[in-house]
Parts: sequence; C-alpha cells; structure tokens
Amino acid sequence: MDTDAGGGSAGQTGQAGQAGLPGLPGQAAQPGVPGFKSLTGGAQRSTGALQPAALPGMPGYDPSDLYAFDRPGMVSPVIAAALPRVYVPNTESDTVTVIDPSDYHVIETLKVGREPQHVVPSWDLKTLWVNNDLGNSLTPIDPFTGKAGAPIPVHDPYNLYFTPDGVSAVVMASKDMQLVFRDPHTMAVQKVLPVPCEGVNHADFAPDGSYFIVSCEFSGQLLKVDTKTRTLLGVITLPQQGSMPQDVKISPDGKVFYIADMVANGLWTVDGNAFKLTGLIPTGRGAHGLYVSRDSTTMYVSNRGEGTITLFDFATGKPRGKWQIPGGGSPDMGGVSADGKVLWLSGRYNAEVYAISTVDGRLLARINVGRGPHGLAVYPQPGRYSLGHTGVFR
Repeated sequence: MDTDAGGGSAGQTGQAGQAGLPGLPGQAAQPGVPGFKSLTGGAQRSTGALQPAALPGMPGYDPSDLYAFDRPGMVSPVIAAALPRVYVPNTESDTVTVIDPSDYHVIETLKVGREPQHVVPSWDLKTLWVNNDLGNSLTPIDPFTGKAGAPIPVHDPYNLYFTPDGVSAVVMASKDMQLVFRDPHTMAVQKVLPVPCEGVNHADFAPDGSYFIVSCEFSGQLLKVDTKTRTLLGVITLPQQGSMPQDVKISPDGKVFYIADMVANGLWTVDGNAFKLTGLIPTGRGAHGLYVSRDSTTMYVSNRGEGTITLFDFATGKPRGKWQIPGGGSPDMGGVSADGKVLWLSGRYNAEVYAISTVDGRLLARINVGRGPHGLAVYPQPGRYSLGHTGVFR
C-alpha cells in the first residue's frame, strides 16, 4: 500500500484527550481563539471570526481558510521545545531514520516493529506514533527527546487519524477492512466499524468535523463516515477501472475534497456535503501525496510514477507548474517544513528522502535512508492540533 507525512524544519533558509489543548497561553479550554500566537515571530492568523464546530470540544475554525493556523512559525507552545527532526519509516527495514533538517544529516536509526508505514503526530501534539502495520503495534516517539518508547499492541495499524475533538484515534485497519475507533492515549478499542471496501488508508475531515471522507486503495472506493455516530453514510465507486485512490485533502475554503489516484494519474474532486464526484484533474503518473503550502494557495502533488511534483493552484482549480526530481525518483509521502520553505518527500523505491525548495523546486538534498521509506513526518509543524496521518494540522 501507499501513504503520506508532515513537515517542520527549523534552521537555515532553503533547508531542509478531549476539549481544550493544554499549553496555549491563557486559552487552555478554547484553543481556537484568534489570539493564538506565533512562537517564532512568523505570520499571524488574520483576525476573522471563528465558526463553532459540530463536535463539542473541537476548536472553532475559520471558514474562509481551514489552514489559517498553519502559517509559518505558528507552532503551538505545547511543542515549542520539540526537536526539529524528520522521521522516516522504512517499511522494508523495520526502522525509522531520524534526520536533522538543518544540515540534512542522519542522526540515528531507530529499530521499530515490522513494516512501519507512517509516523503520525497525536491530536495533542505530544507523541509521534509509528504505525507498525505487520507488527500489529504502535511505537511512541517522544518529540522532545527523539527516543522511542515501548510499543502498544494494535492490530493492523496501516494508518492513523484523530477525530477533531480529540476523543478518538481512528486506526485505518486496511487488511481487516475496518475503521477502529480507539482511546487516543491508551489505544483501547471504543468501537469497530466494518467497511465494505479493501485498503482503507487516507482521510480528511469536513470543516466542522461532522464527517470525514476515506479512500480505499484496493477497491477504488471512497467512504463518508459520520464522526459523532461513527457510522457509514455512503460509498462511491470511482469510475476509472483499477483506480487506486490515495491521499485525501480538503480545500482551504472547505468546498472540495481532493483525492489523489495512482491509476487515474490525477485528482478526483468531491463535493463532501452531497458526497458527489465532480471531476478528475490530471497531474502526473502515480499521483500520490497531497500537501498544502503555508499560505494556503498551493497544493503539492507528488507523482510517484514519474518523479515529479505538480503545483496545484487552489484559486484556479488547475495545475500551474511541475517540478522534476533530477535523475528521477519515486516521491511518495512527506510534508512542508514549519517555515514553508522546504517540501520533504520519501523516495519509496529508491531508499532515499528528497528535500525540495518550495521557492523554485530545486532539489536541496537527497538523503540515503532505509529500504521502502514511506509516511515521512517532519516535526514540529504549525497548528493547534493534529488530525493524524503524517501531519494534517488545524
């Protein structure tokens, strides 16, 4: 299977529970207030009114820009002391490579469980979870020390998300054909939702958190799930024969869900409220990972089958350019650095990681890692809380 990550580098230019988020100055119970501060002197969020969410305990959101709290430097005080690192799960080596983004060197290699697929920031930002899919466990990493803890038994954790209210972790149990809702700290099972598709893997949530849309890689389907009741609301079968939908990302204005498809070689567009397929936008062979720029204008699409990154323009709804990795490669999952200047991607079939300038698409570094690098996470990143995967922050 296949998947994504998040980013947060510090250093030189061009380098590489529930209600309430603890640690926000003067706003512990209401993290969504406009007064959220930038720790590093970066851009501030515009002072627009926030909409209340559909879920009790979920912070309010800016309907004009769901990524308004992901601006450069807007790192939560909760993780102000976290080490700037890039964590690379190597599916075939059963390891996590740890990279210093300031100079691109490998700091260490952590031994984890069998076939680690993604490194996922927890909802409260305090833990990074390594998804040991075939090892049937989650290995916690402390982002303040970079050290791995004792693994927690969890069956078939291909990918991991969190409900926007922080009440549940959602394990994408791909082989089990289940969405498993669990306690976000202990990982005790809360509810098991069987799904009528194969290869559940990626997701993103509605602006108000009321539902989320999930991709099913091996059956070419999409699911709509009610967040509060944890029930299945609908299923779409994609019209392209052999479709393999991957990453899912909602537009900044919340009106469109984009789903990368490795076989259709582009982005399906979906009206989430109506749960209706509205189109297909070609981007490149093997479209895979989706990452939003720090100014919410651009989405970077990794085209794994051709070694390119498409620049998708949210304003026009069309691609406006493409970057080629020199000498080729297999760009997979990754994320954008905290300052927005570097796009980090794993090279799935090349045992390497790419650091790419978001200014001009220049390859800044090509770093050797373990075999089968996949759901790379860069940490820390801006945002009040994490929705999971390799760094989906709000």
